[in-house]
Amino acid sequence: MSAAKITVAIPSLNQAQFLDDALASVFAQDVPVEVFVMDGGSTDGSLDIIRRWEGRLAGWQSGPDKGQSAAVNAGIAMGSAPYVCWLNSDDFFYPNGLESLLRCLGEDPAHHWAYGRCWTVSRSGRKIMPYLTMPFFPRLFANFCFLAQPATLVTRAAWERAGGLAEDMQMAFDYDLWWRLYRLSGKPRFCNRFVAASRMHKDTKTARNTNLHYAESIAVVKREWGKVPVKWRLALPLVKLFHNLNR
Repeated sequence: MSAAKITVAIPSLNQAQFLDDALASVFAQDVPVEVFVMDGGSTDGSLDIIRRWEGRLAGWQSGPDKGQSAAVNAGIAMGSAPYVCWLNSDDFFYPNGLESLLRCLGEDPAHHWAYGRCWTVSRSGRKIMPYLTMPFFPRLFANFCFLAQPATLVTRAAWERAGGLAEDMQMAFDYDLWWRLYRLSGKPRFCNRFVAASRMHKDTKTARNTNLHYAESIAVVKREWGKVPVKWRLALPLVKLFHNLNR
């Protein structure tokens, strides 16, 4: 068996209806992976799904944890592959998605992280709209996060240099990490291909905690950019409306 190229951490809590799809999408990738499922103590049948995949997992655990970011950090720390990512259990990769990101990074070793395009999909997986993604420009990034988390790949060296995810954050820890990666490891490489999907449904953390998500994001922007673009306050009502329409 080939040595793993990518460590994939999958944090999950009571997502049995989606977890099997997420795991299937990871193991369908045409690249060697080591997968760690970090379950927060599910009571909905998730453990039955994990046990069905146990023979292909590099490891898993289930029980109370310190939150999603801590679970991701722990999962990635359990691995040793030179590239890392995490996939929330209600999201999934498209065929060859990880291979596309890996190839994109391999084409230019000066880059230490990469991101591709992502579809926003319904609970059933129906495509709703593409996540707004574009090449990386810091000024635009200060106005909105155009990197979709499931469509990212980071070298382990850059991940460790950044210190992983901030465990004191609940919502915007991905946006926070992208800024720290940019400051410490330079711009990411943009892979102009759809590599992953992010589900939009009423039970997502973002839909249930929009105000906190914006508060944490604004704090990150203020720290990194020195000021808060007016967009962050003007767009909040529109984001709430979008979530309500897709419940």
